[in-house]
Amino acid sequence: MTAHPIAETVAALMPRAKAELTELVAFESVADEAVAPRSECEGAANWVADALRAEDFQDVALLDTPDGSQSVYGVLPGPVGAPTVLLYAHYDVQPKLDESAWITPPFELTERDGRWYGRGAADCKGGFIMHLLALRALKANGGVPVTVKVIVEGSEEQGTGGLERYAEAHPELLTADAIVIGDTGNFRVGLPTVTATLRGMTMIRVRIDTLEGNLHSGQFGGAAPDALAALIRVLDTLRAEDGSTVIDGLPADAVWDGLQYPEEDFRRDAKVLDGVGLAGNGTVADRIWARPAVTVIGIDCHPVAGATPSIPSTARAQISLRVPPGQDAAEATQLLYAHIQKRVPWHARVSFEQVGQGQAFSADVTSPAYTSMAEAMRIAYPGEEMQASGMGGSIPLCNTLAALYPKAEILLIGLSEPEAQIHAVNESVSPEELERLSVAEAHFLVNYARSKQGQQG
Repeated sequence: MTAHPIAETVAALMPRAKAELTELVAFESVADEAVAPRSECEGAANWVADALRAEDFQDVALLDTPDGSQSVYGVLPGPVGAPTVLLYAHYDVQPKLDESAWITPPFELTERDGRWYGRGAADCKGGFIMHLLALRALKANGGVPVTVKVIVEGSEEQGTGGLERYAEAHPELLTADAIVIGDTGNFRVGLPTVTATLRGMTMIRVRIDTLEGNLHSGQFGGAAPDALAALIRVLDTLRAEDGSTVIDGLPADAVWDGLQYPEEDFRRDAKVLDGVGLAGNGTVADRIWARPAVTVIGIDCHPVAGATPSIPSTARAQISLRVPPGQDAAEATQLLYAHIQKRVPWHARVSFEQVGQGQAFSADVTSPAYTSMAEAMRIAYPGEEMQASGMGGSIPLCNTLAALYPKAEILLIGLSEPEAQIHAVNESVSPEELERLSVAEAHFLVNYARSKQGQQG
């Protein structure tokens, strides 16, 4: 890494960053009280608020959002006339999943093979630490040249829209000239990347009922309608034989023209078993960035352990549908409902519950903020040019901010490169990426302040 003073400062701060991330990861801050007690999210929120106060942020507050979560907000005033930059992260995390599959405890930050392991290390508690490192480096080298607003969300992983609704009700709160969303990641370790597009998301639960109660499979099997069998039949219609998503009326043939994702790299990143083929058709980039993708993420039925020879009377599934830019998430939801209703066998009763929804996002990569970020990335990653990629995941807040502040430039960076395995067991963060991206963010703030001054001049 370059010997620039900002880089030297960030390097010196890395032990402190590790200690702080250790404290933050220790909170099992899943925004679902069925998984973890609310006190874990409250503890993480207060930790973030205290960290902002320690950095001289003003107006630090825990905002009670409509979905019952808390977002943490604060302002660090900059020079008179300086632009305002909003820095975003989230402190809530995905559930730990199968704890026995973790090599080290999920909520204890553990260093192994040059990476730091723990739930939220990359997604997105590390993103908040990245923001802190960038600001501390600037303070140690002449000061922060912009006004900084920080918002750290408490329910991003649930997709329940608490911060979006709060921002819409308080539109003055998050006004900014530029917004840095610290919740995506480089295409791969060492390759500086901004995320140009995000797929939207709709999350639904579908329930099928056929009987007033379970029945003996020997006495009634063969004629009694099986709710689980009906559900399985319906779910199978959501994919073509090659694994492509198939929903009546929803286009699924778009192509991605930008940075490509070689299939052999994807197989390695996704840890696809030898001999197992990939789902879908087209390039990997087409499939994960430009097209819809349906996933059955959970099924409620009787478990194998303790199963009895009975016909299920009811069955339920949770379905995630990722929606690419150019497709409306609300319209896609209605198409999904209609597709399922049309295919339920035996006139079984079907009902739906909307769990979450967010629109897709596309950024303007030609804006001045992107030029400033590209220059910053060259410093943080010597010899590399910033790339623009898509991301298959969703950050619903992006569209809310774009609608509220149409003149604001929105950039997406972060620590969730493929090796991070976010949302899976053994999530980790690369400390080298944390260091380099913190350097890049600090230089971006300097570059952006200078570019805005040039416009004013």
